[in-house]
Amino acid sequence: MVTIGVFDGVHKGHRKIVTELHQKAQELKGSSVVITLWPHPRIVLKKDSDRLKLLNSLEEKINLLEKTGIDHLVVLPFTKDFASLSSCEFIEEYLVKKIGVYHLVVGFNHQFGKHRDGGYENLKRCAASYHFSMEQMSAERDNQNNISSTLIREYLLADRLEEANRLLGAPYPISGRVVEGNKIGRTIGFPTANIEPTEPFKLIPCDGVYAVDVFVGKRRYVGMLNIGTRPTLSQSQPQRLVEVHIINFDKGIYDELIHVSFRIKIRNERKFNNLMELAGQLERDKLKVKAFFRQESVR
Repeated sequence: MVTIGVFDGVHKGHRKIVTELHQKAQELKGSSVVITLWPHPRIVLKKDSDRLKLLNSLEEKINLLEKTGIDHLVVLPFTKDFASLSSCEFIEEYLVKKIGVYHLVVGFNHQFGKHRDGGYENLKRCAASYHFSMEQMSAERDNQNNISSTLIREYLLADRLEEANRLLGAPYPISGRVVEGNKIGRTIGFPTANIEPTEPFKLIPCDGVYAVDVFVGKRRYVGMLNIGTRPTLSQSQPQRLVEVHIINFDKGIYDELIHVSFRIKIRNERKFNNLMELAGQLERDKLKVKAFFRQESVR
């Protein structure tokens, strides 16, 4: 039992497809196989790739898909040669010869193959030729909208984190290496870890202060994360940064890979008159973050 897609975000719509895949695998006493593509086709084909923002790095996508309980995950390298295959050529070469597909599940708007010729009707003809069954899932909807990776990106870029999280079915994640900063936060009692995302095309949410989960190794902490240019500090060339203050944490973690999950936005970024005023606001932010997690723990 097979499904294929980019699966950026692994959102509720994607999970609906995977759930159906599981059920079919159990009914037909087969294995569930999810095939995903990397890099994103728009990057390879250079279709507006300068404006592309991904919801997941490859590592994040693999982790999310594996958590769904699938039997097998296949990551196919997307290349220009791969893109030149028609949908039926892809089916013959990969699904039939290499995987031995018995049943194919696709999403409501699924298309693949050269010139995106792999629409549902064409896929049905290919399926009949190679003697496997297939089905197309209806869209998963939210407030009259079809859930899609595009809609989630729009929500994140429009400062609508909670709505994006609802469609994802989980807090929006960012993974990155901790890089050395200017250490000014340490001087006012709020040391921060500057995060350099591992995926250069990763979508970074809107500027502001957020309550986040922070995962260092296998341990979870809570933190407050700032995205922005730090306007209180005089800078000749302001740079947009992602930095997190991990509450009740005092270890050195430079060059370590950490993961954060965005839970709720606390406030917008703003400029303060001096560092003392900034420190006072950060203390109030910290109290809000702690209050949020206390409330979450009793739900």
